[in-house]
Amino acid sequence: MNQKQLIECVPNFSEGRDMSVIKQITDVIEQVEGVKLLDVDPGKATNRTVVTFVGEPEAVIEAAFQAMKKAIEVIDMSKHQGEHPRMGATDVCPLIPIANITMEEVAEYAHRLAKRAGEELQFPIFMYESAATKPERKNLATIRAGEYEGFPDKIKQAEWKPDYGPATFHARAGVTAVGARDFLIAYNVNLNTTSTRRANSVAFDIREKGRIKREGNPITGTVVKDEQGNPVRTPGTCKAVKAIGWYIEEYGVAQISMNITDISATPLHKAFDECEKSAIRRGMRVTGSELVGLVPLKVMLEAGRFFLRKQNRSLGVSEAELIKIAVKSMGLDELGPFDPDKKIIEYQLAADESNPLIEMNLQQFASETASESPAPGGGSIAAYVGALGASLATMVANLSSHKRGWDDRWEEFSNWAEKGQQMKSNLLRLVDEDTRAFNAIIDAVRLPKGTAEEKKARKEAMQAATKNAIEVPFRVMQEAFECFELCKVMAAIGNPNSVSDAGVGALCARAAVRGAYLNVQINVGDLEDKNYVNEMLAKGRALVEASEAQEKEIMELVESKL
Repeated sequence: MNQKQLIECVPNFSEGRDMSVIKQITDVIEQVEGVKLLDVDPGKATNRTVVTFVGEPEAVIEAAFQAMKKAIEVIDMSKHQGEHPRMGATDVCPLIPIANITMEEVAEYAHRLAKRAGEELQFPIFMYESAATKPERKNLATIRAGEYEGFPDKIKQAEWKPDYGPATFHARAGVTAVGARDFLIAYNVNLNTTSTRRANSVAFDIREKGRIKREGNPITGTVVKDEQGNPVRTPGTCKAVKAIGWYIEEYGVAQISMNITDISATPLHKAFDECEKSAIRRGMRVTGSELVGLVPLKVMLEAGRFFLRKQNRSLGVSEAELIKIAVKSMGLDELGPFDPDKKIIEYQLAADESNPLIEMNLQQFASETASESPAPGGGSIAAYVGALGASLATMVANLSSHKRGWDDRWEEFSNWAEKGQQMKSNLLRLVDEDTRAFNAIIDAVRLPKGTAEEKKARKEAMQAATKNAIEVPFRVMQEAFECFELCKVMAAIGNPNSVSDAGVGALCARAAVRGAYLNVQINVGDLEDKNYVNEMLAKGRALVEASEAQEKEIMELVESKL
């Protein structure tokens, strides 16, 4: 099942004092369907506002374009002053991959945004970071050198021809840099000391640029220099990490304050782990940490898996459990509560989505199914039964990974449990998706049908909704069929005390496949595309037959062990 691609956009606008101007920009962002405004951070001294919003790629680049357009209308760079280096009304506009999208794909979206803005708004745009067209333009500071005041002359130079837009200076808009970069995490690690100097020593151990190398005494010794006379540095243990030690009076502790600029080079858990190692060597202890701002879900899940792996424990636990392990292992709740719904980007977005069925308790779900409403119906129930089958087989895998005497096999069963968790998640998502597919048909039926044009639009909407109502239960069939492999392996080599659970899981999977196929069958009757209908029915029958064979094989295996 395809998952949403998510990107984040963090444009910096050259206005941080007039909130009415800032609001005009954020208003056009919020008007774009499919994006969520996460943060607006104005700075008076810098006269600059950092805005953060997130969504699917098409919606994000539309919102970014509209924000750039509005910024030119409400900001006049010829009158701008501020402490922060700047060159344009929209000074920078980075796009950042969050979920299910590569950096290369994000860079393509950055170029689409820049091309449109340059052509339609007629001001110069340069590409930077992973979207840069030349190595020398990768660094934002290089592009921005000379700032707004220097660009009238700079842009005339052949080597500074913009990537998009005219090679002429736009006095009101200035110049904008559009880029693709990794997510930046602002992260602080707490120490059991009040000494800034000792916190700095840990910061120097872990940050990429490390510390200046000295002969003899590491503090007072002579600085070692290279052939050009530049100080030689001993690099730290964490790439793409900037760090410094400081004392926080509010908490009464010293911290290592970090910016992690590339989470693929240094994941959050590695930064924490390296701080811990350095602190112990220096007679200190890490007591906890704090995240400043939001974080992608994958960062927390990777951290949870890292700490479970250190314990030789199965990684195939629920998403909530992985996050809990990450929070407790890194002490992210030491200085205040850590609320995943507020700190994790994807959960912020999910708060706007309606998944009424899987958010119910068991009694509510059963009562809703038994009500007079036609939904949820057999398709949603088939998906849920399939999720239960995947859950049972996953339980067997997790129990097997912890079985006494099988310690050397924990990773083998952990891998199976991780697969099972993914199957469960996919099927749970389809519980509500099946009901939404049914509701879409009802919505299409209710469309007006007075004029010939309305009749045509209604018919097209009904056909499209019906096709989706076929494809959703067919995906249930496919996802549920995947469960048989896990059930079979767990019945064959899993914890023998739980072999019956693997059998029940297989029965659930078979019920899910057969039940979902009934939904495919009942919906194809209303579709006019008979070639498509015949294809889906043939594929469905094949899956039903294969599932019956799988169930029979697994049940014979289970019963032989009872």
